[in-house]
Amino acid sequence: MKVLLTHGYFLSEDLKEQQIMKPYVPLGILYISGYLEKNAVENEVFDSTFYKPEHLHQYILEHKPQYIGIYVNLMTKLQVLKIISFVKNLPELSETKIILGGPEVRNHADKFLTHGADYIVLGEGEETFLELVQVLETNDKTKIALVNGVCYLGDNGAVIKNQERNKIKDIDVLPFPNRKKVDLFKYLEVWKKHHGKNAISISTMRGCPYTCKWCSRAVYGLSYRRRSAEITVQEIIAIQKEYAPDTLWFVDDVFTVSHKWLQEFTSEIKKQNVSVQYECITRADRLNEEVFQLLKDSGCFRVWIGAESGSQNIIDAMDRRVDVNQVRAMIQLAKKYQIEAGTFIMLGYPGETESDITETIHHLKTSNPDHFTITVAYPIKGTELYQETEPDFIDQLPWESSTDRDITFKRTYNEKYYAYAVRHVVNEVNYYKKHSPVFKLKSLAAKAGMWYFRTIKS
Repeated sequence: MKVLLTHGYFLSEDLKEQQIMKPYVPLGILYISGYLEKNAVENEVFDSTFYKPEHLHQYILEHKPQYIGIYVNLMTKLQVLKIISFVKNLPELSETKIILGGPEVRNHADKFLTHGADYIVLGEGEETFLELVQVLETNDKTKIALVNGVCYLGDNGAVIKNQERNKIKDIDVLPFPNRKKVDLFKYLEVWKKHHGKNAISISTMRGCPYTCKWCSRAVYGLSYRRRSAEITVQEIIAIQKEYAPDTLWFVDDVFTVSHKWLQEFTSEIKKQNVSVQYECITRADRLNEEVFQLLKDSGCFRVWIGAESGSQNIIDAMDRRVDVNQVRAMIQLAKKYQIEAGTFIMLGYPGETESDITETIHHLKTSNPDHFTITVAYPIKGTELYQETEPDFIDQLPWESSTDRDITFKRTYNEKYYAYAVRHVVNEVNYYKKHSPVFKLKSLAAKAGMWYFRTIKS
C-alpha cells in the first residue's frame, strides 16, 4: 500500500460522545484522499471511529503502508502519539513514514517530530501532502526543502520549517471528499438509532474572517474562501443519490457570511429542483429577515447562532464583535420562519463573574433557543486566549500525556465552581422551559455548590 490515511479517533474511548452519539465522518482526510486519487496516488482510509486501536494496529501491520497520513486535533493527539510509537517500535515497519496534519500540529510541530513523526504538514493538506509524497518517491532528500508547507527534522536534529504554502484560492478545483473510502452507512445508522434522523456533513468554505480570541486558525488562517453555489449543489445531489440522508450538516464556521453566495445557493437549489433539509452555524450580525427567508427557501431547518455569553462585557473580551441584544433578536426571529434556533455558551472566560453568568441565564431565558450547548473555556495554543492566560497557568503538564483541554489557569473562581455553574445554568434554563420542580431543585443545589467553591473553597 502506498498511502494510508487515518485520524486516530475511537468512539469507544470517547465517553462524552457515547452519550451524544452524533459522530461525524472525517472530512479532512477524505479531501486528501480525493485529491491523491485525482492525481493517481494509491491510497486507502482507515476510519477508526467505530473500531478500537488494536484494529488499526492490525491493519497497519497487515498492509505495511509506505506513508501513513494522520489528522491530529485536540481530541486525538494522545492516541496519535500511541500510533506513532506503535509504528516506530516495530522493525517490520521501519520503512513507513509518518506524516501528520490538522489543527494540532502547527503549534506543537517540534514535539510531534521528536516523538517520532517524520513530517508535519502545516495548513491545508491537499497540495502539500501530494507534493511531499511525490518528492519522497524520488529518494532525493535535497528536494524536501523545496516542498512548501512542510516541517521536519534535519540531519543534526534541528527542526526545519519550509516556506509556508499559499492557500488554495479557488477551492472549486478540489474534488469532493472521497466518501466511498469509508462506511458512511454506519454513521447514518447510529444517528437514526439515537436521534430518529441522520445527517451527513458537508463543507462549502475554508477559513473565517472573524477574530474571536479563543478560536484556532491553525489550518486555514484568517481567510475566507468559498466553493461556488453550483458545485455545492452538485455535491448535495451526489450525496443524496448515493446515501439518501435525512439531513445535511454544514460544518462551515459562518454559513451566511456572504449574502450574495446564499442567494446564489438558494437559486441553484430551486433551479436543480433539490429538496434538502439542513442545519448550519452562523453569527447574529450576518442574519436578517431576508437571510432567514433564503435559509428557509433553501431547506434550513435549524440554525446555530453563536453568542458564547449573555454578558456584553464577556462578548467584548472575546472580541466577538456582536451585540448580545442582536443575538437575542435573531434567535427569536428564527421562530417566525419556523427554523429551530440553537446557540453556544462558554463559561469560565477570563474576567467572568457570577453576575455575568446570571446575565447568561437571563439571555437564554429571554431568547429561548430550541437548543443550547455549554462548554468551559480552555486556551488552545496559538490563540490570543492562550497568550493572555499563559502567565496564569496553574500547572505545567507533561505535553506527551496531556492536551490543551487539560490546562487550568487562574480564573475568577476555581475549576470546581464552574462544574457547578454549568449545572446551574442548564437546570435553571430547563426549569424556565419545562416548569418542572425537579430542574429547580437541581438548579438550587448547583447554586449552593457554586457558593461553596466561591467562598469556602476559593
